[in-house]
Parts: sequence; structure tokens; C-alpha cells
Amino acid sequence: MWISDSGNSRRKLRHTLEMIRMGRTWVGVNTANPNPAVTGFIRRSRIPELAGYDELETEVRAGDSRIDLRLCAASCRRPDCWVEVKSSTLRVGEHAAFPDAVSERGRKHLEELAARVAAGDRAVIFFFVGRADCRRFRPADEVDPAYGETLRRVVAAGVEALAYRMRFSRRGIELVDRLPVDL
Repeated sequence: MWISDSGNSRRKLRHTLEMIRMGRTWVGVNTANPNPAVTGFIRRSRIPELAGYDELETEVRAGDSRIDLRLCAASCRRPDCWVEVKSSTLRVGEHAAFPDAVSERGRKHLEELAARVAAGDRAVIFFFVGRADCRRFRPADEVDPAYGETLRRVVAAGVEALAYRMRFSRRGIELVDRLPVDL
């Protein structure tokens, strides 16, 4: 495992578990990393499906929730794009899977994304696959069947599902490639 030291003795927990090694793969387990990483990848146009927007806002209120990102295209007539980032570390065979625990909050986020689509905006559920040893992505129906059902329903209603595989090392987080999503 790799643990970082904040150097802050006033922090409740001075150290943070960043990665664990599973077989030959480092798995990123620090849940504070995905949102800033995805934000950086979008700003550097590394995610083609989310490129071409002029503004990026974080933690934007939407209904009763906060959605991780809102992309705005002031210079053209594109609808806003709402992006919720979910970190996936669970592996089932060749698939990365989400969630790894029952996620009522995750279902609420999916419903809010569907409401954004119904209002005329674009919405994306972005699965940040925190391990490089998976070839595909799927919902973890064996963990939370209600999440899988909700995901399939909102995708059918126009929410886009993207899954991108990451490689973790002490040098940082590398965006590897987009994974097929099996619903």
C-alpha cells in the first residue's frame, strides 16, 4: 500500500491511504482524488466526449442534490452538461463494477441527472475506474440491484454513461482509455 502524509499534525487523521496493490495493479482508493482528476482531464481536453465547453463549475446545486460538475458552452448554443463522477474500484472478472455497497445517494444522483436531461440539458454519469486491470464496466447488480435498475432506466432516458480506466502510480493518475459499458 501507499500512504501519503499531509504533514498537518492538527488534521484528525494526518495520513491518507492512497493506493493498494492487488496482484500487479495499483488500485486508487482515496475518494478525494477522482473529482479533481476528472476536472483536470476535462480542462486538458483528454476526455473527447466532454471537450468543447468554455466553463467548468464544481459542486453545483441541482434539485435536492449537488452534482459534481457542470460544463457550460457560453460561446455556442450547446446545452449545459452535468457530470456526476463515481469512483469504481470493484473488479468482477474483466469488469470494473459500481457500486461496491448499496448506494441510495448514488441512485438519487442518477435521478437528478435524468431530471437535467428532461429539462433539456445533457447529463453524464462518469465512472472513474481506479484500476488498470479491467477491460469493461458494468453495474454491480449483485451488490445493489436497485442501482443497476436505475442506471439502465436513466440511460434509456438519455443520460450518457462513460467509464474511463485509470492507472495509478506514485507519479500520479494517468487516464488510460475509455471502457465499454455493459448494461
